[in-house]
Amino acid sequence: MAQVEKRGGLLRKSSASKKPLKEKVVLMYDEIFMTEDPSKCSPRFWEELFLMKVNLEYLEGKLESLDGEELMKIKDNINCLFQHCIQALGEEHPIRVVNALQTLCALIRGVHQKNKSTSGFDIINMLMGFDKAELCMKNLMESLDSLLCAEGSESLKSLCLKLLLCLVTVTDNISQNTILEYVMINSIFEAILQILSHPPSRREHGYDAVVLLALLVNYRKYESVNPYIVKLSIVDDEATLNVSIWILEQYKDKEEEHQSGFFSALTNMVGSMFIADAHEKISVQTNEAILLALYEAVHLNRNFITVLAQSHPEMGLVTTPVSPAPTTPATPLGTTPPSSDGKSITSFDQYANAFLHDDNMNFRVNLHRMPMRHRKKAADKNLPCRPLVCAVLDLMVEFIVTHMMKEFPMDLYVRCIQVVHKLLCYQKKCRVRLHYTWRELWSALINLLKFLMSNETVLLAKHNIFTLALMIVNLFNMFITYGDTFLPTPSSYDELYYEIIRMHQSFDNLYSMGKNIV
Repeated sequence: MAQVEKRGGLLRKSSASKKPLKEKVVLMYDEIFMTEDPSKCSPRFWEELFLMKVNLEYLEGKLESLDGEELMKIKDNINCLFQHCIQALGEEHPIRVVNALQTLCALIRGVHQKNKSTSGFDIINMLMGFDKAELCMKNLMESLDSLLCAEGSESLKSLCLKLLLCLVTVTDNISQNTILEYVMINSIFEAILQILSHPPSRREHGYDAVVLLALLVNYRKYESVNPYIVKLSIVDDEATLNVSIWILEQYKDKEEEHQSGFFSALTNMVGSMFIADAHEKISVQTNEAILLALYEAVHLNRNFITVLAQSHPEMGLVTTPVSPAPTTPATPLGTTPPSSDGKSITSFDQYANAFLHDDNMNFRVNLHRMPMRHRKKAADKNLPCRPLVCAVLDLMVEFIVTHMMKEFPMDLYVRCIQVVHKLLCYQKKCRVRLHYTWRELWSALINLLKFLMSNETVLLAKHNIFTLALMIVNLFNMFITYGDTFLPTPSSYDELYYEIIRMHQSFDNLYSMGKNIV
């Protein structure tokens, strides 16, 4: 007996004497890709279509095989298919809903892919028609909102999120995706929050929901009012705020599996953006997308900062305060720092410094350190609990030693040195003797000076490297002149002078270089 083989929508018998047979759903797709309305000859056409298992490969392949002109000829049928998909989302039969969601994904992907090579039509017009676009998208978003908020099938919710992610990510630049204007108008923010605020649904759909929210927040964020930004900035219920902890838990699990932590992934993602060569394309891994969501949440809503700053010993991320009554800062964490008259900015700097240097607020922060030839990749698992200022200094040192490259990020280096300078000014003023390995900072600064001088010709064409060099020298002058007020021990002074004398050639070369320029 001849065996039946299913491939590309064809049911083919092994016998060569008979023509291959097509699946019924494929035959129905072929009718859609004709210029005539398929429901003329078959009034139940659309009703039957969504009872058939979707053949995504054939449908997307069919769309890909047509050129722009051929696609425009069947625009009315594409519009009908899109509209009937939306109608099917309101059906009680789950098979119809599933098939409609999958068909919508294929349509959106297929039409957008075609638009990359052909600019002869508008995507919105091709999918639903200009005259019906507003109503179609309103109905679509309402249906998706209802499915996400309902207590129905988890697989349906998963498909809804996949469809929304497909809708959001079809263009390389999210702000150029004009369909998202309708997603802004018909917000699904509350539906996303409902998923994230309930632990069971968060475990099932948390990743997709968080990534979707991060993407929506970034749609034209600097060009117009984004309702997702506005709503995220005022979230204050504890269940939703705990999403930030959930994100950390994901990376805690990842740390145990790959021996790297949350900050490893974060700093690796940010670092790779700058260390890449000028002509090398930067690639951010998909699993780092939720870090973007965490950044947006913390950046937009200070309530997330409060949650992250609280003690979570079960995760091993931070420790509880050493003493039960912290002396500084005077303003409780999570409240507005003092800002009365025109000195509000200075007051905020003071508040931030007081918090960072507070001995009663100790944290264990595991920073990612980029693998380099002269040091091991493995991170120290037995990190001490220290004031947050130590982690800030560690991060500045790490930035200095890992971003010396052809495409020199001058503005970031200036900011980095300014951060170190502000911290030292506070320590000098308040006589804070921080127990920190200062030798690492001195070594990083000297290596930066060496890099500036070694690449003087290339860097001078784009940047005024003498400004940065002067800032570095001023830091050393500060250590030499006022170090007795903030260095922890007399031996620290010995290490400082030893490091300067050992690397005196770098300072001599800098002096000669400056003298020659003058």
